[in-house]
Amino acid sequence: MTYNDGTHGSQASPVPRLIIGLGNPGDTYRDTRHNIGFMVIDELAQRLGLSFTTEKRWDCQLAKFAGGWLMKPLTFMNGSGDAISAVSHFYKLSPAETLVVFDDVDLPLGRLKMKLTGSAAGHNGLKSIISRLGTDEFPRLKIGIAATDGTRPAGDRMVGHVLGKFRAEEKSIVDSVIKRAADAASTAMKSGLAAAMNLFNRKEEN
Repeated sequence: MTYNDGTHGSQASPVPRLIIGLGNPGDTYRDTRHNIGFMVIDELAQRLGLSFTTEKRWDCQLAKFAGGWLMKPLTFMNGSGDAISAVSHFYKLSPAETLVVFDDVDLPLGRLKMKLTGSAAGHNGLKSIISRLGTDEFPRLKIGIAATDGTRPAGDRMVGHVLGKFRAEEKSIVDSVIKRAADAASTAMKSGLAAAMNLFNRKEEN
């Protein structure tokens, strides 16, 4: 697959050059709901035949593709912005060229939503990124991890939910949405964010 090098397309349909999956490093957090961003980036890397290199100077893992980078911050979720701002500054990448992939507790499990801007909506990873980049005007791909009963957990229940592992009966939905999210990111990398939004911002039946 050939990817746009970021020099083509209109401002309304930028092509991301830094695709970031949010999560927490280490075996303790592997396969938890909060780490679905990592899972999508791993799926993309596998498809592209890429391997990650640990960059200690920026506290992240990077994989280079033609025209850009895949990234997993190793700062833990609450410090995601530190690594992202450092890499963005070094490679002279604008927020509009930065696509952040992360979990959304307000979206039903299995749903995707891509946006060009927006608030943190209580997500600590996004709070960190907005603080360090100084703007909330960067594209994001949200992946639903809502409770199956439709309620929004609060307090300790919220922590337990997002840091909990997916249940066995959720596995097929999770596997499917990871693949669709990777498809959405791939479309954005190839054809621009507008094309990806048109294709993937619709309700999927599980």
